[in-house]
Amino acid sequence: MARGGVDPAALVETAPLSDAVRALARRGEFCRFPKGAVLIQEGTQGDTLYIVLQGRLRVYGAHFANEREITHGTYGPGEYVGEMSLDGGPRSASVAALEPTLCAMVTRRTLQAHLGENPEFAFELLAKVIRRARMATLSAKSMALNDVYGRLKALLEDLGEGQADGTRRLREKLTHQELAHRVGCSREMVTRQLSDLQQGGYVSAPRGDALVLLKPLPPRW
Repeated sequence: MARGGVDPAALVETAPLSDAVRALARRGEFCRFPKGAVLIQEGTQGDTLYIVLQGRLRVYGAHFANEREITHGTYGPGEYVGEMSLDGGPRSASVAALEPTLCAMVTRRTLQAHLGENPEFAFELLAKVIRRARMATLSAKSMALNDVYGRLKALLEDLGEGQADGTRRLREKLTHQELAHRVGCSREMVTRQLSDLQQGGYVSAPRGDALVLLKPLPPRW
Protein backbone atom coordinates (compact mmCIF):
# COMPACT_ATOMS: atom_id res chain seq x y z
CA MET A 1 0.00 0.00 0.00
CA ALA A 2 1.22 3.52 -0.77
CA ARG A 3 1.06 6.46 1.62
CA GLY A 4 -2.44 7.13 2.87
CA GLY A 5 -3.44 3.48 2.33
CA VAL A 6 -3.77 3.88 -1.45
CA ASP A 7 -3.17 0.73 -3.47
CA PRO A 8 -0.39 1.28 -6.07
CA ALA A 9 -2.43 -0.31 -8.86
CA ALA A 10 -5.32 2.04 -8.03
CA LEU A 11 -2.93 4.99 -7.96
CA VAL A 12 -1.86 4.24 -11.53
CA GLU A 13 -5.44 4.91 -12.60
CA THR A 14 -5.64 8.30 -10.85
CA ALA A 15 -2.09 9.67 -11.31
CA PRO A 16 -1.69 12.45 -13.93
CA LEU A 17 -0.34 10.15 -16.66
CA SER A 18 -0.92 10.18 -20.39
CA ASP A 19 -2.83 7.17 -21.68
CA ALA A 20 0.34 5.62 -23.14
CA VAL A 21 2.36 6.12 -19.93
CA ARG A 22 -0.52 4.80 -17.82
CA ALA A 23 -0.62 1.62 -19.90
CA LEU A 24 3.15 1.29 -19.50
CA ALA A 25 2.95 1.83 -15.72
CA ARG A 26 0.44 -1.03 -15.45
CA ARG A 27 3.15 -3.35 -16.81
CA GLY A 28 5.79 -2.16 -14.35
CA GLU A 29 6.89 -3.33 -10.93
CA PHE A 30 5.87 -1.05 -8.05
CA CYS A 31 8.78 0.21 -5.97
CA ARG A 32 8.76 2.46 -2.90
CA PHE A 33 11.76 4.60 -1.95
CA PRO A 34 12.39 6.49 1.30
CA LYS A 35 13.54 10.11 1.28
CA GLY A 36 17.19 10.29 0.24
CA ALA A 37 17.26 6.90 -1.50
CA VAL A 38 19.36 6.84 -4.70
CA LEU A 39 17.50 5.10 -7.52
CA ILE A 40 20.10 5.71 -10.23
CA GLN A 41 23.84 6.36 -9.92
CA GLU A 42 25.55 8.42 -12.61
CA GLY A 43 27.99 6.38 -14.72
CA THR A 44 26.51 2.96 -13.93
CA GLN A 45 24.85 0.68 -16.45
CA GLY A 46 21.09 0.41 -16.37
CA ASP A 47 18.12 -0.47 -18.53
CA THR A 48 15.15 0.64 -16.43
CA LEU A 49 13.03 3.76 -16.26
CA TYR A 50 10.91 4.90 -13.32
CA ILE A 51 7.42 6.35 -13.65
CA VAL A 52 6.59 8.56 -10.66
CA LEU A 53 3.17 7.82 -9.15
CA GLN A 54 3.63 9.58 -5.82
CA GLY A 55 6.41 11.70 -4.32
CA ARG A 56 9.23 13.61 -5.99
CA LEU A 57 12.62 12.76 -7.53
CA ARG A 58 15.72 14.89 -8.11
CA VAL A 59 17.91 14.33 -11.17
CA TYR A 60 21.44 15.59 -10.63
CA GLY A 61 25.03 15.23 -11.74
CA ALA A 62 28.54 16.24 -10.75
CA HIS A 63 29.95 19.51 -12.06
CA PHE A 64 33.66 18.78 -12.35
CA ALA A 65 34.75 22.42 -12.60
CA ASN A 66 33.76 23.22 -9.03
CA GLU A 67 33.07 19.73 -7.65
CA ARG A 68 29.47 20.62 -6.79
CA GLU A 69 26.26 18.80 -7.58
CA ILE A 70 24.08 20.31 -10.28
CA THR A 71 20.35 19.59 -10.22
CA HIS A 72 19.01 19.04 -13.72
CA GLY A 73 15.38 18.90 -12.62
CA THR A 74 12.83 17.62 -10.13
CA TYR A 75 10.00 15.34 -11.19
CA GLY A 76 6.71 14.43 -9.55
CA PRO A 77 3.65 12.33 -10.35
CA GLY A 78 3.13 11.83 -14.07
CA GLU A 79 6.82 12.19 -14.97
CA TYR A 80 9.39 9.50 -15.64
CA VAL A 81 13.18 9.31 -15.42
CA GLY A 82 15.87 6.96 -16.68
CA GLU A 83 14.94 7.04 -20.35
CA MET A 84 18.34 8.43 -21.41
CA SER A 85 20.10 5.09 -20.78
CA LEU A 86 17.66 2.83 -22.60
CA ASP A 87 20.21 2.60 -25.42
CA GLY A 88 22.34 0.45 -23.11
CA GLY A 89 24.85 3.20 -22.34
CA PRO A 90 25.91 4.42 -18.88
CA ARG A 91 23.58 6.55 -16.82
CA SER A 92 24.04 10.25 -17.63
CA ALA A 93 22.85 11.47 -14.20
CA SER A 94 21.93 10.31 -10.72
CA VAL A 95 18.38 10.21 -9.35
CA ALA A 96 17.37 10.43 -5.69
CA ALA A 97 14.07 10.67 -3.82
CA LEU A 98 13.35 14.10 -2.34
CA GLU A 99 10.55 12.57 -0.26
CA PRO A 100 8.98 9.12 0.14
CA THR A 101 8.24 8.13 -3.44
CA LEU A 102 6.32 5.40 -5.23
CA CYS A 103 7.30 4.46 -8.77
CA ALA A 104 6.43 1.91 -11.42
CA MET A 105 9.77 0.46 -12.57
CA VAL A 106 9.87 -0.60 -16.22
CA THR A 107 12.64 -2.64 -17.84
CA ARG A 108 13.91 -2.16 -21.37
CA ARG A 109 12.33 -5.47 -22.42
CA THR A 110 8.94 -4.38 -21.07
CA LEU A 111 9.27 -1.03 -22.84
CA GLN A 112 10.09 -2.75 -26.13
CA ALA A 113 6.96 -4.90 -25.81
CA HIS A 114 4.91 -1.79 -24.99
CA LEU A 115 6.27 0.07 -28.02
CA GLY A 116 5.37 -2.88 -30.23
CA GLU A 117 1.76 -2.62 -29.08
CA ASN A 118 1.67 1.19 -28.79
CA PRO A 119 4.00 2.58 -31.49
CA GLU A 120 2.66 6.11 -30.97
CA PHE A 121 4.41 6.17 -27.59
CA ALA A 122 7.75 6.21 -29.43
CA PHE A 123 7.05 9.82 -30.48
CA GLU A 124 6.19 10.83 -26.90
CA LEU A 125 9.37 9.19 -25.62
CA LEU A 126 11.49 10.79 -28.34
CA ALA A 127 10.02 14.23 -27.61
CA LYS A 128 10.85 13.77 -23.92
CA VAL A 129 14.46 12.84 -24.69
CA ILE A 130 14.85 15.83 -27.04
CA ARG A 131 13.39 18.29 -24.50
CA ARG A 132 15.69 17.07 -21.75
CA ALA A 133 18.74 17.12 -24.03
CA ARG A 134 17.87 20.70 -25.00
CA MET A 135 17.48 21.65 -21.34
CA ALA A 136 20.87 20.12 -20.55
CA THR A 137 22.47 22.13 -23.38
CA LEU A 138 20.92 25.38 -22.16
CA SER A 139 22.04 24.60 -18.61
CA ALA A 140 25.61 24.00 -19.78
CA LYS A 141 25.59 27.31 -21.70
CA SER A 142 24.26 29.12 -18.64
CA MET A 143 27.00 27.65 -16.44
CA ALA A 144 29.65 28.73 -18.93
CA LEU A 145 28.39 32.23 -19.76
CA ASN A 146 26.68 33.53 -16.61
CA ASP A 147 27.89 34.38 -13.15
CA VAL A 148 26.04 33.07 -10.08
CA TYR A 149 23.52 35.90 -10.08
CA GLY A 150 22.86 35.45 -13.80
CA ARG A 151 22.19 31.74 -13.31
CA LEU A 152 19.97 32.36 -10.28
CA LYS A 153 18.03 35.06 -12.13
CA ALA A 154 17.47 32.75 -15.12
CA LEU A 155 16.27 29.94 -12.85
CA LEU A 156 13.86 32.12 -10.86
CA GLU A 157 12.40 33.61 -14.03
CA ASP A 158 12.01 30.17 -15.59
CA LEU A 159 10.19 28.80 -12.52
CA GLY A 160 8.03 31.88 -11.95
CA GLU A 161 4.34 31.76 -12.90
CA GLY A 162 2.33 34.95 -13.38
CA GLN A 163 -0.24 35.84 -10.72
CA ALA A 164 -3.33 38.04 -10.91
CA ASP A 165 -1.60 40.81 -8.94
CA GLY A 166 1.27 41.03 -11.42
CA THR A 167 3.79 39.12 -9.31
CA ARG A 168 5.29 35.77 -10.24
CA ARG A 169 5.29 32.81 -7.84
CA LEU A 170 7.72 29.92 -8.22
CA ARG A 171 6.08 26.64 -9.25
CA GLU A 172 8.10 24.80 -6.61
CA LYS A 173 8.93 25.54 -2.99
CA LEU A 174 12.72 25.23 -3.04
CA THR A 175 15.18 25.54 -0.18
CA HIS A 176 18.32 27.63 -0.56
CA GLN A 177 20.30 24.38 -0.82
CA GLU A 178 18.06 23.13 -3.63
CA LEU A 179 18.49 26.43 -5.48
CA ALA A 180 22.24 26.17 -4.99
CA HIS A 181 22.21 22.70 -6.54
CA ARG A 182 20.31 24.09 -9.51
CA VAL A 183 22.77 26.90 -10.24
CA GLY A 184 26.03 25.24 -9.16
CA CYS A 185 27.11 27.36 -6.20
CA SER A 186 27.12 27.28 -2.40
CA ARG A 187 24.00 27.61 -0.25
CA GLU A 188 25.60 30.63 1.41
CA MET A 189 25.92 32.39 -1.94
CA VAL A 190 22.23 31.82 -2.74
CA THR A 191 21.22 33.05 0.73
CA ARG A 192 23.26 36.21 0.26
CA GLN A 193 21.86 36.88 -3.22
CA LEU A 194 18.24 36.36 -2.11
CA SER A 195 18.74 38.50 0.98
CA ASP A 196 20.00 41.35 -1.21
CA LEU A 197 17.06 40.92 -3.59
CA GLN A 198 14.62 40.95 -0.68
CA GLN A 199 16.14 44.15 0.68
CA GLY A 200 15.83 45.66 -2.79
CA GLY A 201 12.12 44.79 -2.93
CA TYR A 202 12.52 42.33 -5.81
CA VAL A 203 11.51 39.09 -4.08
CA SER A 204 9.44 37.97 -1.14
CA ALA A 205 9.93 34.74 0.80
CA PRO A 206 6.67 33.91 2.64
CA ARG A 207 7.32 31.51 5.51
CA GLY A 208 6.50 27.97 4.42
CA ASP A 209 5.66 28.99 0.86
CA ALA A 210 7.36 29.40 -2.52
CA LEU A 211 9.37 32.50 -3.43
CA VAL A 212 7.50 35.37 -5.06
CA LEU A 213 9.06 37.69 -7.65
CA LEU A 214 7.54 41.09 -6.85
CA LYS A 215 8.92 42.87 -9.93
CA PRO A 216 11.30 42.16 -12.82
CA LEU A 217 14.75 41.21 -11.58
CA PRO A 218 17.64 43.55 -12.53
CA PRO A 219 19.88 42.34 -15.36
CA ARG A 220 22.95 42.53 -13.11
CA TRP A 221 23.59 42.59 -9.38
